[in-house]
Amino acid sequence: MLPSPPMLAIFRIALFPVLPMALFGPLLSGTPARAASPSPINVVVTIPVLKDLTEQIGGQRVHVTSLLNGYENEHTYSPKPSDLVAVRKATVLFEVGLGLEVWVASLVKNAGGPSLMVVTTSTGVSLIRDHSEPDGSAADDHHHEGGGNPHIWMDPESVSTMVRHITDALSKLDPAHAAEFRQNQTAYVRQLDALRKDLSDRVNRLPDRRFVAHHPAWPYLARRFGFDIVATIQSQSGTEPSALQLQSLISKIKHDRIKVIVSEIQLSQRIPDLLAREAGGRVVVLTTLPGGLPGTETYLDMLRYNVLQLVNALEAA
Repeated sequence: MLPSPPMLAIFRIALFPVLPMALFGPLLSGTPARAASPSPINVVVTIPVLKDLTEQIGGQRVHVTSLLNGYENEHTYSPKPSDLVAVRKATVLFEVGLGLEVWVASLVKNAGGPSLMVVTTSTGVSLIRDHSEPDGSAADDHHHEGGGNPHIWMDPESVSTMVRHITDALSKLDPAHAAEFRQNQTAYVRQLDALRKDLSDRVNRLPDRRFVAHHPAWPYLARRFGFDIVATIQSQSGTEPSALQLQSLISKIKHDRIKVIVSEIQLSQRIPDLLAREAGGRVVVLTTLPGGLPGTETYLDMLRYNVLQLVNALEAA
């Protein structure tokens, strides 16, 4: 049954004032509309470990692109066209420095805008300097600016410093969430310290901590956990030892009864395997970059994997 004209008029008068209040009530009452979440900070990093650290601190406040994945060699990397695009869009770029990424300067020059912030995360880290063998040959001449080995992230103590630089930069770019970044930093460093202690306790039970390194990526790990690197096969990326050097290594491994050779998934295993066959040692393949091996997706995963695999190899030997 349709309402009579008087009833319809009353119905219209009652309904019409309600609609503007329902639609515009927040504006009329002075209640501000919910502000849209700001866009994440666009971050580019040179290697995967920096990607993980940045995401640990920044969470959803960052969008991170790593130029390298876990399978590439950081020393010999050649930037791709997509890297130019990533740097062009970035607000901040995190690098290790110390000459590790010799290719990054030209990339920033060609693609980085004038407002791009470049942060060197190795600043303030206690470096392991290059040394020479008694015969004058370079034992670790692969590094570079300031005479320091750049594989600083292999020591969790260095990572605490790297995380501080990342936190400072993100706080400067997004001061509204600085307290959140600081809280994330504190929580992550606590996890880092706990893992370091657990791994140190495990290594301390080893009677023999000596090994031969394929490439000078391990001095920081050795210093932190008490391993002993007795020789290095390849002092510089892209080079190979001479036949005379190989024979000398074989003699040393046999004479000193060194049972473990540490290599990396990012390198060819041909020479480590040769030495193991000739001298009777065992090759254990680790990774210097998160994601290089299954179970190493984060920095903490990688650190745990590397130390425990090395410990297991030394115990088995």
